[in-house]
Amino acid sequence: MTNKGLFSHTLAFLFFLTFFNFGPVISKADALPFADVQTILGDFFSALSDENEGTTTFRSLLIPFGGRTESLGSAYTGLCDDISYLRFNPAAGAIQKETQIALFHNSWIADSKLETLAFSTRFKNIPHLSAAGYISCFYLPFTEYDFFGERVAGSYYTESIGALNISYNLLAGYDFKGLAIGTTLKAGWRGMPDYTDNDTGAIIAGSGLAQSGLALMADVGIMMQFNFLKFYSSRDPNVRIGFSAQNLGISFTGFGDKIKTDDPLPTTLAAGLSVRLIKPIALSIDFVQPINLMNPGTYLIPAVNTGVSVQFANFVSLLAGFSIKGANPRISTGFEFEVAKIRLNLNYTLDLTTSLAPVNRISLSAKLLLGDKGRSIIDSKVDEYYQLGLHYYADAKWEDAIVVWEEALKLNKRFDPAIQGIQSARYQIEMFKKIKESLMLD
Repeated sequence: MTNKGLFSHTLAFLFFLTFFNFGPVISKADALPFADVQTILGDFFSALSDENEGTTTFRSLLIPFGGRTESLGSAYTGLCDDISYLRFNPAAGAIQKETQIALFHNSWIADSKLETLAFSTRFKNIPHLSAAGYISCFYLPFTEYDFFGERVAGSYYTESIGALNISYNLLAGYDFKGLAIGTTLKAGWRGMPDYTDNDTGAIIAGSGLAQSGLALMADVGIMMQFNFLKFYSSRDPNVRIGFSAQNLGISFTGFGDKIKTDDPLPTTLAAGLSVRLIKPIALSIDFVQPINLMNPGTYLIPAVNTGVSVQFANFVSLLAGFSIKGANPRISTGFEFEVAKIRLNLNYTLDLTTSLAPVNRISLSAKLLLGDKGRSIIDSKVDEYYQLGLHYYADAKWEDAIVVWEEALKLNKRFDPAIQGIQSARYQIEMFKKIKESLMLD
């Protein structure tokens, strides 16, 4: 067996024993405690430790909003089928079906949390152009104790991000789904609370401000869609490929003559693929390479994320994901429900830093779907015109078919079946005219 095969089989076997504990394999009495399993897995993955991990600032930029994306193991760069694209690929706004408002809550490790409010829409008069934005706040309790163990100060360490996004789908049509491009401009603020003087025990006013910081950055991305090995009928393409660069920018720490710019942001380059061979099941995979813009020669270990979504009905789906970066593999699972245009996600993630406490590493999201501004109605009307034109064409009423298909093109100028139908009808008219002329000469 190859090293790769041994790796995957060993990991699968360990998790099988840990979480299921089937009697024929191992008894309950002999089951390994979770702490022991963590130790075994920690030793197993220790060879993948990255000595340069944690050397960047604004680390909250690496935390997913929560909900759907985390359930899919953060394998989302090439999927991006809801507003969570704002965290993974800024190009995907132009291919969203509906206007969306979303609230996200992510209960991260060590009592830290991330809260996000996001909005995304496509313009009615320019349907391939989208605009979006979000604000998020990461916060962690910050408590200071004196030498006697008494609490002397308590506040929060925070990282807040504000972002504006714009994207456009170039040359999008019926056969060629277009090339979406986009960018997100972001500004971040790191808030450090004031701390106390070691000698007097009094809080030093403004001491936290000297360690607070500002970040200015941008994300850029592209996304392509097409059909390949598609075994179901749908207008939506079944394959998506995305590429993105995240957190390209600079951070500033301190103020006045003490400003520092030597702390790099957690910049990443990502490539993702998603495929839906049959309609209920979507598979996705991401490859993410961290880079250090302040020291490009620094090597950082890449991450690999995988996810699967299984839709049981129009309103419920099961999601699962596995990701590995460095020495900390991560398993996640969740459910997605949709009721009355409200889409809810519940996720639980387990990794080597997580206990089995019921509320540890839970993330939630709620998305309000506000409609597509009439795009689906237009698509239905275009389909009606096209089907009527086919009937005329079959009856050799080519002029009538052309008239109807031209009406379809007024609604969607890049509806390729109508364009091809008009070309074919004109060819038939021209051929029939030549046949008539040749008969008259005879």
